Amino acid sequence: MQDHMIVSHDDWLTARRNFLKAEKELTRLRDKVAREQLALPRERMDKDYVFDTLAGPRSSADLFEGRSQLLLQHFMFAPGWTQGCPSCSFMADHTDGMNLHLANHDVSVVAVSRAACRS
Repeated sequence: MQDHMIVSHDDWLTARRNFLKAEKELTRLRDKVAREQLALPRERMDKDYVFDTLAGPRSSADLFEGRSQLLLQHFMFAPGWTQGCPSCSFMADHTDGMNLHLANHDVSVVAVSRAACRS
């Protein structure tokens, strides 16, 4: 555990205001980077990939399910692994809650993995 200095209210307020300046600078930079990311061009996907699913083979176009956008998560779970990546598993555990909202924004969500397909 880190030891923290104990200071007067005025010294704390000065430190807090200085920190707030840095925090606002970080927020502005994060917002700028987010705008730049959204402005990046898109790349046309010319190759039609085929995925093995519980419902049988599906093309990459099928994964869109009629929506204009596809959020494709690479779920790290390689052949021979006994369990998936902890972070990927966390996202998978919470996908159902966001699916309704994303569908309302014209987004389909699919997780792909090299793991064996099983029901």
